Amino acid sequence: MVESMPGGITAAAGFEAAGVACGIKASGLDLALIVATPPARAAGIFTTNLAVAAPVVVTREHLRRSKGTAAAIVVNSGCANACTGEQGLRAAHTMATDTAHLVGCSEDQVLVSSTGVIGEQLDGAKLTQGITQAAGALGRDGHQAAAEAIMTTDPWAKEAAVRATTPAGVFHVGGMAKGAGMIEPNMATMLAFLTTDAAVEPVPLQRALADAAADTFNAITVDGETSTNDMVLLLAGSRSGVHIDDTGYPAFVDALQAVCRELALAIVKGGEGATKLIAITVTGARSIAEARQTARAIANSPLVKTAVHGGDPNWGRLVAVAGRAGVEFDLAHARVRVGEVELFGDEQIFADREPAAAEHLSGTEVEIGVDVGTGGTGSATVWTCDLSAEYVHINADYRT
Repeated sequence: MVESMPGGITAAAGFEAAGVACGIKASGLDLALIVATPPARAAGIFTTNLAVAAPVVVTREHLRRSKGTAAAIVVNSGCANACTGEQGLRAAHTMATDTAHLVGCSEDQVLVSSTGVIGEQLDGAKLTQGITQAAGALGRDGHQAAAEAIMTTDPWAKEAAVRATTPAGVFHVGGMAKGAGMIEPNMATMLAFLTTDAAVEPVPLQRALADAAADTFNAITVDGETSTNDMVLLLAGSRSGVHIDDTGYPAFVDALQAVCRELALAIVKGGEGATKLIAITVTGARSIAEARQTARAIANSPLVKTAVHGGDPNWGRLVAVAGRAGVEFDLAHARVRVGEVELFGDEQIFADREPAAAEHLSGTEVEIGVDVGTGGTGSATVWTCDLSAEYVHINADYRT
């Protein structure tokens, strides 16, 4: 049984967190620290962008050198430390060495992350000040401040946690995330940090993270953009006394996926300029992969996203995108619905139903279904948001 609970990133026993302001951003909290006692097993998935930011380079290397062990995660917002060359790499290493000194672990056991404007150098003095301050403020009650400290254009802090009751005992999973723009499946722009007090070895931990992300973090899109800094990190301590073996693996993935889904949907709901959460479900495909490809194409279509924003049940746009998604599509047997209202099916148009579909679009949570007509069993859902004028304003003024 999986139940929601408060506590965010520190809901799992053995983890403390803090969020502080050190002046990297013009105002607000901008540095978060998460510490595991004792050091935990660690897994990560990262951006697919080939323009990789310095903290991603350093964190990947630390995971390799530590053989999947981490004692701390340190994150700054306000500066992405991307496209910053050797100076940027030195700053990322400084984040790790300063944290390691204060926490009492090796540099390899510190994972680093950054988010913010690309092409600006991190201020080392501010980082050192912030890490020192955060180390002195660590506590189980620091989860909310930590979640606030990783925000950039996010309208609110994103936290989630669950308690899982299994035959082997009770364990917990918690997490926090940031992301509002430059969000696209395949590990696009987001940062997410997860903890559990279940004991999991590195190989199944990495597999569980990938399994949980497939239908959560990798099934959301705001604008189809993939960033330079994205990562999801998972730390597994052992304080619950529950050891995850092959028998307990499904229950662990269920709990992890519950937290990942809540955080992922919060990212879409808080998308830049978003007013609606849109679930795009594609059925009738030859495979799950083809269903995902079609759902992703629809979710990233500016024409679809603007139509939803305007409350226009324009089913023709949905058909057009599904037909050019690059996978098999049979117009003669395709079907389109908005909410529970079928607007097109077997080449018949149901124009008289459009007012009912428009009524569904007027809500804040929208469901769109497209059957691609091949008769296959493949299905998938991708979540996105509408595209509003506010998105343009936010991104036009992001640096100025």
